[in-house]
Amino acid sequence: MLGFKSFASASSIIAGIELVNMIRKGQFRPELRPFQQFCQLAA
Repeated sequence: MLGFKSFASASSIIAGIELVNMIRKGQFRPELRPFQQFCQLAA
């Protein structure tokens, strides 16, 4: 892999990977926005 061109693209790709993992594990709650879910997980 050649790497990411910018921090923004790396950040969005990692966030997408984490979201897919959460959906697969059944942790995704569609009634909350992704940032709200993150805040609840981080708290």
